Amino acid sequence: MENKEQTLSTKYDPQAIERDRYDYWLKGKFFEASNDQEKQPYTVVIPPPNVTGKLHLGHAWDTTLQDIVTRMKRMQGYDVLWLPGMDHAGIATQAKVEGKLREEGKSRYDLGREKFVEETWKWKEEYASHIRAQWSKLGLGLDYSRERFTLDEGLSKAVNEVFVSLYKKGLIYRGEYIINWDPQTKTALSDIEVIYKDVQGAFYHMRYPLSDGSGAIEVATTRPETMLGDTAVAVHPEDERYKHLIGKTVVLPIVGREIPIVGDDYVDMEFGSGAVKITPAHDPNDFEIGNRHSLERVLVMNEDGTMNAKAGIYSGLDRFECRKQIVKDLQEMDVLFKIEEHMHSVGHSERSGAVVEPYLSTQWFVKMQPLADAAIELQDKEDKVNFVPNRFENTYMRWMENIRDWCISRQLWWGHRIPAWYHKETGEVHVDHAPPADLENWEQDTDVLDTWFSSALWPFSTMGWPDEDSVDYQRYYPTDVLVTGYDIIFFWVSRMIFQGLEFTGKRPFKDVLIHGLVRDEQGRKMSKSLGNGVDPMDVIDKYGADSLRYFLSTGSSPGQDLRFSYEKVEATWNFANKIWNASRFALMNMDGLKYDEIDLTGEKSVADKWILTRLNETIEHVTKLADKYEFGEIGRHLYNFIWDDFCDWYIEMAKLPLYGDDEAAKKTTRSILAYVLDNTMRLLHPFMPFITEEIWQNLPHEGESITIAKWPVADPSLTDEAAAADMKLLVEVIRSVRNVRAEVNTPMSKQIPMMIKAKSADIQNQLQQNRAYIERFCNTSSLSIGTDAETGDKAMTSVVTGAELIFPLEGLINLDEEIARLEKELDKLNKEVERVQKKLSNEGFVKKAPEKVIEEERAKEKDYTEKREAVLSRIGELKG
Repeated sequence: MENKEQTLSTKYDPQAIERDRYDYWLKGKFFEASNDQEKQPYTVVIPPPNVTGKLHLGHAWDTTLQDIVTRMKRMQGYDVLWLPGMDHAGIATQAKVEGKLREEGKSRYDLGREKFVEETWKWKEEYASHIRAQWSKLGLGLDYSRERFTLDEGLSKAVNEVFVSLYKKGLIYRGEYIINWDPQTKTALSDIEVIYKDVQGAFYHMRYPLSDGSGAIEVATTRPETMLGDTAVAVHPEDERYKHLIGKTVVLPIVGREIPIVGDDYVDMEFGSGAVKITPAHDPNDFEIGNRHSLERVLVMNEDGTMNAKAGIYSGLDRFECRKQIVKDLQEMDVLFKIEEHMHSVGHSERSGAVVEPYLSTQWFVKMQPLADAAIELQDKEDKVNFVPNRFENTYMRWMENIRDWCISRQLWWGHRIPAWYHKETGEVHVDHAPPADLENWEQDTDVLDTWFSSALWPFSTMGWPDEDSVDYQRYYPTDVLVTGYDIIFFWVSRMIFQGLEFTGKRPFKDVLIHGLVRDEQGRKMSKSLGNGVDPMDVIDKYGADSLRYFLSTGSSPGQDLRFSYEKVEATWNFANKIWNASRFALMNMDGLKYDEIDLTGEKSVADKWILTRLNETIEHVTKLADKYEFGEIGRHLYNFIWDDFCDWYIEMAKLPLYGDDEAAKKTTRSILAYVLDNTMRLLHPFMPFITEEIWQNLPHEGESITIAKWPVADPSLTDEAAAADMKLLVEVIRSVRNVRAEVNTPMSKQIPMMIKAKSADIQNQLQQNRAYIERFCNTSSLSIGTDAETGDKAMTSVVTGAELIFPLEGLINLDEEIARLEKELDKLNKEVERVQKKLSNEGFVKKAPEKVIEEERAKEKDYTEKREAVLSRIGELKG
């Protein structure tokens, strides 16, 4: 194709190059899955962000990793579907909307259910558009034509199907249980929505008098307000102190009710007095004991955390006010005889922050054991879910093996309404996809389902399930990789796995790539209270999306936390700037080169052969590491290749032919610059999509966009190991000369005489062929290369692989200083030799390491030993 004028602006300005590029990609439909049967499908579903607010750095990291994977696979020829969407986030979103209403002096009850839900949909639309704007700023290659929302019609159909199906199989039931209750939002919480914090509390020690007047039994509690609901005192049946009391009764203070003393193995004889008060309606363990002994369940609290009519004189008091009052009253009655300070772990609602109340309530539950068993069995099969890093499989398995039934009903208005109806007269329950025909006699359950219930179906509900003939479901499910943080393995990953197995018979994804949390520079979690949060959009405004993306994706290894630092993002910006300037130089020297004029068949210099060899190695490393999701390692390889090899060495060496008179050499150099830059931009594209598209569009190229350009493949015909070895020696010589100049304070602008004493005729030949580079980059006044150069006393030396560099710098060196310098060098070489020999004498290493690695270590040993001998010999000469 024709290229537009090959030019880049003088300054790298990320804002300018990122401004309109995303719209160009969307208009080109480069991110839309094609359903091309010739291509292999590759699917990723986005972990749907909550419509509660704007995206944070964790979202930016998570989605950048997905974008890298999907951009790479698209370039590798897959039919990629990266499906976007958002979560209605029940309790979180409702809390936000209720907060907004509170500011206006209203509550949801003022609006009524229908109007409140309308208001919440408006909130959703507003925040969904914020999220899409952030996705575009990050440059995410999402297929918006398939965007989903957990409350949209198709997903609601899937949710109903799953609820009804599990109910009919007996895996969903309604029961009275102690659940975690948030009195502020007035809803049940699942175990994982409760955050435990250590709080300074107290143990309140009380004596309950025996009904027959023969004494009293001592009990203790951290929640004295619940004593009003006590229905027994329990002791261990083998406890000699209390055995004789089992079957007797005590009088419950204040209330005056007679309650039995029961024997139960649950009681720990060693703890406290060995006797415990039992409140089945307010404690999960007491609930179980109550069931075993057929005890009454007396609920003494309202849903909002105030005391109810069964609390007698305390009715209407807030639970914590009641605690103060009851403690005072019990002390006056001489029932409460000791208050002991005690740090204990107290559950708080993840959303509202309120202290969670264990509370007797009728809720809907999923019977988890059969579902968990299937998920556990899967991990022994070939088509298991692969966790990356695999240590997180243990985290997942531990949770599955210790599973409890899942409370799925929430007392909210925003969410999927439970498809259950109760007959107004008989109380009969009707659970089905549709309401009963005589609807006027029935009332629908007012509760909605836990948000995670719909999120658990995300990989297949978004593809059109339960319509199993859906084209997308047939083609793109199961998905290939799920990218998520380790903090939601229990919440989400585990639930998708057991629901996927139950309803599709397949694992929902092949791999789960786990990343950590973004922390601040000091390793602290980012939070509002610490004020250390960072808005990814602010970082993009300052440094551009490419810099943020590259830092996020290459800044840690899988499963590890990431420490955010502006300094590191700035370093990435410097890297992008270096790429820009190098590309600009290359483009300025292209001389109108067209894509079909790129010709690598001409005579190549050692630098040409070397850079093509290094490019091949980099392509192979990056491709192999990408399959293991080792993006940090990819970053290291790309950085070393681009910054060191291409910018610092090849471009400098390319100036010789480009500024010379040999037209054939100029043409070859231009072709190599174009070829290497094209391939490098493709390798870098998934990480830095904006800058690479901008540069690639200015290069001689084939195709409409780099997003759909082919992924680079190493070309073995361009690998030249001998040239790579020659170049390695050349670089070592030039670096050594620069070091020597620095030692004696001789600037590069000043010419110096130089001799090279080669160890062999081959090395002499090798250096002679590359003489022009040595003269140019070492700035020599004279240069002789031989196998028998005389060193002389007044010369300075430097040892490289296979040769000794000699600088007759009479008057510039101090003999003692030169000996001291060489002795320092000798010490360094001694350590290297010792390190390599230790490695090679380690039997374990020699047995396990690949042959290639062992050969490399042996070559290092030979090299260091020869250099050491040369330095020793030179020290001997100087000491004479």
